Amino acid sequence: MNKRLSVFLLCLTMLSCVFNLSVRAERLKDIAFVEGVRENQLVGFGLVVGLNGTGDKGNATLQGIANMLSRMGLRVNPKDIKAKNVAAVMVTATLPPFPKPGLKIDAIVSAIGDAKNLQGGTLLLTPLKGPDGKVYAVAQGPVSIGGFQAGGGGTGVQKNHPTVGRVPEGVIIEREVFFDINHMKEIKLILKTPDFTVATNTMRAINTTLRGKYARTEDPSTVILNVPEAYNGRVVELMRFIENIDVRTDTPARVVINERTGTVVIGNNVKISPVAIAHGGLTIEITTTYGVSQPEAFSGGQTVIVPQTEVSAKEQKAHLIQVSGTTLGEVVRALNSMGVTPRDLIAILQALKASGALKAELEIL
Repeated sequence: MNKRLSVFLLCLTMLSCVFNLSVRAERLKDIAFVEGVRENQLVGFGLVVGLNGTGDKGNATLQGIANMLSRMGLRVNPKDIKAKNVAAVMVTATLPPFPKPGLKIDAIVSAIGDAKNLQGGTLLLTPLKGPDGKVYAVAQGPVSIGGFQAGGGGTGVQKNHPTVGRVPEGVIIEREVFFDINHMKEIKLILKTPDFTVATNTMRAINTTLRGKYARTEDPSTVILNVPEAYNGRVVELMRFIENIDVRTDTPARVVINERTGTVVIGNNVKISPVAIAHGGLTIEITTTYGVSQPEAFSGGQTVIVPQTEVSAKEQKAHLIQVSGTTLGEVVRALNSMGVTPRDLIAILQALKASGALKAELEIL
């Protein structure tokens, strides 16, 4: 009896493992975010100083230097300034949700003039403004470009992009973006990828966890959560509790193609109906050679260059191959059996979509 019970429990364990492998689940915090809890973009105009002769040569930078010196109490004519060691830059930063004064974040510095290199430069104090025109942070510090540029005499070497750099923790937040989440009565959860199935699964997972009908779906991208009375004034604790809920996710059948790089990405739910494919590559080669036509002595003619062009075309033999698949593994094996290049595979997938055999959305980048 004990032996039969052990075998029964072992079978249940194996079935449970198979079921868990077939169901994909992700944490709620990874597939959705709270409406209003978002990042904000900041931008400002600044000057990078201390460059080794690789700065701007334009008049706009000279005027910026003059304005900066004017704010410091020095009046200088822009025409009298030599700015080879200074570069005008745009400074950008991303303000995180719930920013607090004194918090430090990184800044991106990008040259807007004809500066050659920002290596070794230092960004001067730059106010960073939001879309509303208010200053939310200030940036200052040494610029790190993570590379270099050197050369001379017509030769040179360059690593990474020397006109764009980063100021690590060079931005200090000065203004707080107020958002009172603790006293909200209703929370809108926005799915990062709208989907009817995922929205419904999210609603059911929340209601099951909270043991009540607190969540409802508004559309494929929005799940509205009514804050339970037990969590009034404690929404942060509620979010900490529900953001770790596992939600069953689903992805649409989609094939993504990047023709510029020859990249093909096939989703898990892609299927191909039985179809026969014959694909042959056509190669056309055009070769041009230059010959010299030289006249005979004392004929009065001129020596000219005569181009000679040869055109050849080669077409590979193609055989009909049956292709079908109901799972990702079968689709991959069927397409690999044709032994085609990524460029040919892109053409085949487009033809499969046109014939109706490809049961997936075809997205071309």
